[in-house]
This record gives sequence, structure tokens and C-alpha cells, in this order.
Amino acid sequence: MNAPPSVDHANMSDAEWQTRCDLAALYRISDLYGWTDTINTHMSARIPGEPKCFLINNYGDLFHEITASSLVKMDIDGKVYSTNDSFNAAGFTIHSGVYKARPDVYCVTHTHTRAGTGISVLKQGLRPISQDALAVLDEVVYHEYGMPTTDEECESLGVSCQKGSSVVLRNHGLLTVGATIPAALRRLYMLERACEVEIIARGLDEEPTPIDPEVVRQYGERARQQRASPEFGVADWKAAVRQIEGRGSDWRQ
Repeated sequence: MNAPPSVDHANMSDAEWQTRCDLAALYRISDLYGWTDTINTHMSARIPGEPKCFLINNYGDLFHEITASSLVKMDIDGKVYSTNDSFNAAGFTIHSGVYKARPDVYCVTHTHTRAGTGISVLKQGLRPISQDALAVLDEVVYHEYGMPTTDEECESLGVSCQKGSSVVLRNHGLLTVGATIPAALRRLYMLERACEVEIIARGLDEEPTPIDPEVVRQYGERARQQRASPEFGVADWKAAVRQIEGRGSDWRQ
């Protein structure tokens, strides 16, 4: 680890500690799924009962190194409450912008994967050509590339996230949000899968088989109903946690 534990358990709510454990697990799951970019991406979670405060990774830690105690607590105005104050400035811009604009959001994920970034540089992004795409297509929005770390980009990203919860950051990568950590993870998994299939299809010397527009509409309606449930993503989350538990390391420290 690049920093000592940053928390004082005596002055921490049970809700904050649980959120720390779940967010650290999310980082480990992202590492398992190959969504890392060394130290240069970030995921965050809002602390229940403290709507202005969120947790984010200590800048310099690899995803598989992150623990509950190493996460940095800060607020949407930039004040840091942890003993370690190293955070990615662009990460603060992204996450604070979303939390300011979306009070219903309690988790924000962000990746720079090859498939996601590949789709982000194309004028025509995702098409309704796969089951994976249909799971997110109705809520996908495209956010034009802006200057990182600026107030303008912070506000602009907030506006984009008000239009949809699965975001393709043009020339950059992917972002998803959720009312829970499992919900944000499930969105990201399906968005990443959709991008991977799209990239594969574009590399083939044949037009993809179209999906009937009525089926696209029906699937989108079903997807919206699933996302409205408080249990959205929970079963997938539990399965993913079992996967990282099988690695034998504990992030809950």
C-alpha cells in the first residue's frame, strides 16, 4: 500500500464502515474482471446519512491493494476528512459532479478499458446488435470530452448524468451510476460487455444481424423494470464477492 490506513474507527458510523467494505470489494471485483488502468481510474460511493460525503481510492493504490481503511473520505466541495489526502484530481471532478447533480446516486464507476475506450472514440457508438447492448441501450448517453479538473467539466458531466445512468465518455471511457453499489456494478458489467461485442462485430467483414425494433423496445421496457427494483444487481454482486473471496485476500480491513 502507498498510504497508511486513513480512518478512525471510533468516530465512524456503521454505515460508513459497511460502505467502505463494499467499495473496497468493488475495486477487487473490477481488478478480477480486468477493468483496471494501473492507478488511473476510480470508483466511489456516497456515505449513507452524509449526502455531501463520498469515498474514493487513495491515488497510487492498485485496485487489488485497496482496503476499506485505505479509502479517502471527502466531500463534494473538495474537503478531505481522511489522514491520507491523495486523490485523483480528475476523479474528484467526475465523482463530485455526479453526486451534485444526482442526489439519488450512491455509487459511481469509471473505467478506461480497451473496449469501452474504443467505443468512446467512434462517432457511432453502440448499436442494438446484441442482448448485452439491449440491457443498457435505452439509458446510454454520450458525454463530449471536456477539460479534466475544471468546474465546467464538473457541471457538464452532471448534466449528462441527469439524462442517463450508463455514460460513454467521448474519447475517454465509460461511467455508470447506481442507487446502490450492486446496481452500478451491474450496469458497468453490461455496458462493458456491450462494448466488447460491438468492437468484435466492427472487426468482422460482415454486417451484424439486426434485432427487430419491436424486440428492442420490449427488451428495453423489461430492463427498465429490472433496474427499478431495489434488488437490481444484488444476485450478481453476491456471486462476484464469492469470486474475490476465493482469492484468499481480505479487503475488509
